[in-house]
Amino acid sequence: MTAEKDMIKLYSGRIRALAVDIPHTTRLESPTATAKRRSPLCGSTVTVDVQVEDGRIVDFGQDVKACALGQAAASVVGQNVIGCTPDDIEKARDQLNSMLKAGGPAPDAPFHDLEVLMPARDYKNRHASILLSLEALSDALASAQKSECA
Repeated sequence: MTAEKDMIKLYSGRIRALAVDIPHTTRLESPTATAKRRSPLCGSTVTVDVQVEDGRIVDFGQDVKACALGQAAASVVGQNVIGCTPDDIEKARDQLNSMLKAGGPAPDAPFHDLEVLMPARDYKNRHASILLSLEALSDALASAQKSECA
């Protein structure tokens, strides 16, 4: 019975609300870069498109095929990504990873709402799906930076 109660707690109303209200779900027509990440454990995928100008994200699109936890993470990312730099995204990714795997605090603003996923710490098999959005975004931004240097 405890495991069942823990799962109910994990899929809180706030997580479900975020999962059904994911912003920026239209792919970009001419992105600066695109990246796709897939969780081998559960098969969740996130594809992101970014438009970058002067080192900042000015437009963003995403296609999210993930569990409610991955969708909730993508929702928080989508709500806060415009105006961010690659360093902001890497910091958020690293802080989310630390929150899930090492008991660290929630990521700093503007991604502090990822704190809602703190109950997932105990479910290691969910971590990859939760990290997909920020990992794909980090990959896309790295690709955009390489294009600028070429």
